[in-house]
Amino acid sequence: MSTGVIIALIVIVVAVAVVAAALTLLNRRPPGGRTLRRRFGPEYDRAVDRHDGDTKAAEADLTERVKLHGGLRERPLDPADRERFTAGWTAAQERFVDSPREAVAEADRLLGDLAAARGFPGVEQYEEQVSALSVHHGHHVHGYRKVHRAALAPAAAGQDGTGDTEQMREAMLEARALFEDLMSPDREDKSSGHARDRDTDGVDGRDDVSESADARDDRDDHSVRTRRFGITKKDDHRHTAESA
Repeated sequence: MSTGVIIALIVIVVAVAVVAAALTLLNRRPPGGRTLRRRFGPEYDRAVDRHDGDTKAAEADLTERVKLHGGLRERPLDPADRERFTAGWTAAQERFVDSPREAVAEADRLLGDLAAARGFPGVEQYEEQVSALSVHHGHHVHGYRKVHRAALAPAAAGQDGTGDTEQMREAMLEARALFEDLMSPDREDKSSGHARDRDTDGVDGRDDVSESADARDDRDDHSVRTRRFGITKKDDHRHTAESA
């Protein structure tokens, strides 16, 4: 084997080793700015603001959160819990009409309990719970912070309360986005849900499409109270888009 061939082989081996080392370093690097921004959404900008515009410090903060909570696997909700949380949130929205402050406090409690039920840290560890939620629900976690602050804020003295009520309404709107995100069925839940739908459709050769008068009355009453509250699906999605 000539000297030239030996030198060429050595160069090739060295080049391969360098490339392998570079790829290993890239795989070990923490997620970069684009990855973090995509994962955390508005939470990324909030972290930058908290660090007075220091992007590097903000990204180090977010990277640490991913290390701590990225491996968390959300637990599915059993049907009884799903029904309980759904009913609780509906009641909180309806209560807002007459008692907005109590409704906000109830929404705050429900979100904390729901997050715990999904496997996040409990409500007694609020900051840790929010940190974990930001890793998996970064696009909506601000709604929880907002409704939590509104629930703890004292009533403004010497004012008509209009401003406070509007702020609480906005907090409820943003919080509902996180509530719906946490209530979204997992893939396994969706599969079992579709199976249940197929089992219950077409009983006796026809779909059960009847609705009792009492059920219609309850539905109509709920619609009226929801409109009075001012929270509809259309309003909610528009408000979320404006907030982002």
